[in-house]
Amino acid sequence: MLAFELIANAVPPVHTSDSVQKVMERMAEFRLLHLPIVNELQFLGLVSEDDLIEETDYNAPIGSLALSLVNPYVLEDQHIYDVIRLFYEQQLSAVPVLNAQHDYQGLISINTMNEYFAKLTSVSAPGGIIVLEISNKNNSLAHMAQVVESDNAQVLSSYVRTFPDSTRMEVTLKVNKQDISNIVATFLRYEYDIKATFNFTDHNNNAKDRFDSFMNYLNL
Repeated sequence: MLAFELIANAVPPVHTSDSVQKVMERMAEFRLLHLPIVNELQFLGLVSEDDLIEETDYNAPIGSLALSLVNPYVLEDQHIYDVIRLFYEQQLSAVPVLNAQHDYQGLISINTMNEYFAKLTSVSAPGGIIVLEISNKNNSLAHMAQVVESDNAQVLSSYVRTFPDSTRMEVTLKVNKQDISNIVATFLRYEYDIKATFNFTDHNNNAKDRFDSFMNYLNL
């Protein structure tokens, strides 16, 4: 997935001649704290709500204000991970997208990013979640997938979390099966350390019994 594929065309940029009132109304409309200022196709920087919140003259054009503009952007052919990095590192609600000539092409909003991440991790698909803690020397996603597939299930998504100054890592698997008890048992037979499991099969009256049985199994 490249940056240009996530451009939110419905969100227009602002111009130096736009009033403070207009810019704040647009931020409220699209639920954003940042908007790009553009002159023709030239990207001038991001204006933030903090730049405008204490301005008393709502009719003043934003070009007349002393703005603390930040200038983050991605090129249209950069990977979506670069966009996620900017959102995280600079705490942005919008990331501008430029072409190779540095002309403004559009923006990626935090709302669009959230929707993409939900699809990327298959959060809306039914199934179970298994969280494993492993040594980085035993990080074989192929073997983990084989364990899941041994119960006629598939891995819908996976991601890895590392820890500073540690050789351990956390692997989260989303699988397309709600009853993951057999998969969990197989991981245990292969001596995987299971940190947590989540599914939707325990929302009934015998939920506690199932939990107690599982904990007894872990203690064997």
